[in-house]
Amino acid sequence: MAQHSFRSSIGARFGLRDRSGFALALGGLVSLSAFNGCGGGDDDTTSTAAHGGSAGHGGTSGQSGKSGASGKSGRAGSGGSHAGAPDQAGSGGTGEAAGEAGRSSPGAGGSATGGSNATGGSNATGGSDATGGSDATGGSNAASGAAGESGAGGEPGHVIDPTSFDGKHVFRYDTFGDDVFWTQTLRINEAIEAALDPTTALGLGLKVDADALPPGVLETADLSSPATTVALIGLNAVVGVKGTVDTAGHLTSVGITCALCHSSVDDSVMHGIGRRVDGQANHDLDPGAIIALSPGLAGNQAALDVLNSWGPGFYDPRWNEDGINHPVVIPSIYGLKDVPLETYTGDGPISYWNSYVAVTQMHGQGQFFDPRIDVAVIYEPDLVTPKLPSLFEYEVSLAAPAVPASAYDAAAAERGAALFDGAAHCSTCHAGTTRTDAGTTLHAASETGMDPVTAMRSATGRYRTTPLRGLLANGPYFHDGSAKTLAEVVAHYDAALSLGLTTEQQADLTEYLKSL
Repeated sequence: MAQHSFRSSIGARFGLRDRSGFALALGGLVSLSAFNGCGGGDDDTTSTAAHGGSAGHGGTSGQSGKSGASGKSGRAGSGGSHAGAPDQAGSGGTGEAAGEAGRSSPGAGGSATGGSNATGGSNATGGSDATGGSDATGGSNAASGAAGESGAGGEPGHVIDPTSFDGKHVFRYDTFGDDVFWTQTLRINEAIEAALDPTTALGLGLKVDADALPPGVLETADLSSPATTVALIGLNAVVGVKGTVDTAGHLTSVGITCALCHSSVDDSVMHGIGRRVDGQANHDLDPGAIIALSPGLAGNQAALDVLNSWGPGFYDPRWNEDGINHPVVIPSIYGLKDVPLETYTGDGPISYWNSYVAVTQMHGQGQFFDPRIDVAVIYEPDLVTPKLPSLFEYEVSLAAPAVPASAYDAAAAERGAALFDGAAHCSTCHAGTTRTDAGTTLHAASETGMDPVTAMRSATGRYRTTPLRGLLANGPYFHDGSAKTLAEVVAHYDAALSLGLTTEQQADLTEYLKSL
């Protein structure tokens, strides 16, 4: 399997250099098994499997004289637990190993290779015996060095307490260290300070948290000045944007949080400014156009063309990995309690996708490994994995918005409910209280007339049945936004599944969907 690093994924699309600290490993660190357990109670159980350090090799001898000394074995890594109790996670330590260089006389000393780094874990295995130095050439009867001893096994690690972090704070304000990427690589802080005034920012879909503003500040704020945007970021008032502003008013660093895409505001002050609504997708946000402002992308026209093609409410979470430009609708994340699989394609439970996005899209400093999609990113220290349990708990606490009775025709909705369970066959897949069969079944695109590209790019190659909740506030619909209204959703299924619903039946079913 090819190893994908920050360089091969981001660099290949953006033409950028990788940051220090990234390394790759195909074994262990945040393996797919860390996210298994799709039930609501243990959806967020994460762990890091581990191995002891491998032994170092002895150095090769010099041109003549005595043989090289034997290499020392690697030290075992500190351990990490396997998955613990539901919604708890183990963290793996790291091991070190270093071989000692062989020496020869009178020739120069031979080179030696140290053991590779290894992650800790329960029941870790010791490193293999190190090999001694090779026989010296040119010396008389030189003998090879003795093999070193194997390393000891890793020690048990500790269980991550999901209450050790505030999930709400993580969701709203934690960048997972991604400010390194956004500031040092993309240099988007420079673009914000130079040209992103509040009026432009609001036009790009960025939102302002009115509760974070001092009383009366909007009455005097200059909404045409980038300095005002910088000041708002310094107040933690720009939803999903976290920055540092120095005493001279310069934005010295900036990063993004989960809330950037998955939180909005109620527009109680004006459009784009109001109280936060966590879990509601920000369909005004134009993430591609915002990223394209970065000085770090200047001259990379191919990347800029892709980013500017997405438009408001769309993002492609795989483009930087596979090079295919096929964005999807930014999803709302409310009403996910007891939903077994997250994402349109059911690649894994909620914490799987949180980890994927935090590490490969936000570019936080963490660890993600999934051989199904050929992605492995390892970063130490891991600023993502320990926070996943708390983030999960907050996200599943976000309820779908209540639907006012005035938003739909109650009598028609009642008739539509009978169709949902009857002639329309909706409940065949939209089953149970979560209205999804994702716990047992994923579907081929051809089953429901869906665009196949998004599924083909995923780990499953199939689609998850979307859980139905808060639908009226959640358009456009389908992963590609091809249905702008719920009436279009019903019409699509009527045609794709040959349901033969009358115009009146389709209208009734639409009213029922509005009520969910």
